[in-house]
Amino acid sequence: MSDGSSLCLPPVRLAAGQFRLPGSKSISNRVLLLAALADGVTHLEGLLDSDDTRVMLDALRTLGVEVDADAPAGRAQVRGCGVFPVKQADLFLGNAGTAFRPLTAALALMGGDYRLSGVPRMHERPIGDLVDALIALGADIRHTGTPGYPPLTLGKGSISAGRPISIKGSVSSQFLTALLMAAPIHTGQQSADLVIEVEGELISKPYILITLNLMSRFGVTVRREGWQRFIIPAGACYRSPGTLTIEGDASTASYFMALGALGGGPLHIQGAGANSIQGDMAFADVVEDMGATVVRHADSVTVSGVRVAEGDRLKAFDRDFNLIPDAAMTAAAMALYADGPCTLRNIASWRVKETDRIDAMHAELEKLGAQVESGSDWLRVHPVDSSAWKAATIKTYDDHRMAMCFSLAAFGPVPVTILDPDCVGKTFPGYFSVFKDLVQA
Repeated sequence: MSDGSSLCLPPVRLAAGQFRLPGSKSISNRVLLLAALADGVTHLEGLLDSDDTRVMLDALRTLGVEVDADAPAGRAQVRGCGVFPVKQADLFLGNAGTAFRPLTAALALMGGDYRLSGVPRMHERPIGDLVDALIALGADIRHTGTPGYPPLTLGKGSISAGRPISIKGSVSSQFLTALLMAAPIHTGQQSADLVIEVEGELISKPYILITLNLMSRFGVTVRREGWQRFIIPAGACYRSPGTLTIEGDASTASYFMALGALGGGPLHIQGAGANSIQGDMAFADVVEDMGATVVRHADSVTVSGVRVAEGDRLKAFDRDFNLIPDAAMTAAAMALYADGPCTLRNIASWRVKETDRIDAMHAELEKLGAQVESGSDWLRVHPVDSSAWKAATIKTYDDHRMAMCFSLAAFGPVPVTILDPDCVGKTFPGYFSVFKDLVQA
């Protein structure tokens, strides 16, 4: 039961049923911005209704974009305007990286008098690499707090793309996404290509593929030379595709794939499948390798598995999760029920998310009775014996994924209490209601 600030989940044994995923956060916030920058009116179907998308919607309206949204129905109509008519604004963007980073780049290339800020955690999430790249392009951006971090003040600037823009790829793929999405603001009026070069290894590559796919739907095809060089052609500008349907959120799908794997299933997840453009659908391979049965359809996936509450065990793993860092958190929670230690590697990006997720997962998994080890970019979780489980109160750090991941601890033999369960509103306000409908005590 919940008192608003906490939610006690009793032990559950089974999970089965079907449900439709809410719209993808990654796609929703990208297409909202692309639609605002495009020529024409875009009708969006399946738009996610969550804290992060509301932040983007509010920002676009503040900037003078005409948006008519029916949030509960997942519909919106956006009248694109290319360059935002409002040239002076204070934007509060919460903890929404998918709004803060792309809007920073877009507004920097347009020029104006803008101030961008967020919650305290947003001011601890790095943005210096993106700012440096934009300044090299001629943008006027100043850090008004700690150098390298928000909040930011943006001025007019003088954009010139006579040489390639360089951006580091090792901290967050959102920096490259921001530059790519903003680039046609400049190229639409230019006779020369705009070239973006990535320094070092690019992390979370599937998220860049989402960006490129959506830009293409809005009429801008980016030439990619490996993962180091991206070319936005001269004259490229966005045009509305008319109507665009947003697929279900693949990161959210990971929790329900886990439910099917842990609670027997079958659990049929609708809204994203083999045709998905989201890299996190690869989490189906993870649960399959851990012993679940996965049936893939074009726009859905069905997962059946073991019954860990009855003593069954999943197969342990040692795996590189660089390509699916968000869904990887679900695997860390599933490790509680494995037949040996599970190691998650190449997850340094966890440290600059909504919270330091490596430290947070380490601390909260230990509360449940697990032995946990971690380093700068890895986490190792030892399974909990049936007699070693501890009833625990899980701190969520205002991080939606912490709350949803630790709901999976309900398959243990003792109750688990989730603090601040409403933090799931960032991406899936109805998560715990759906969870309750799919599990059996």
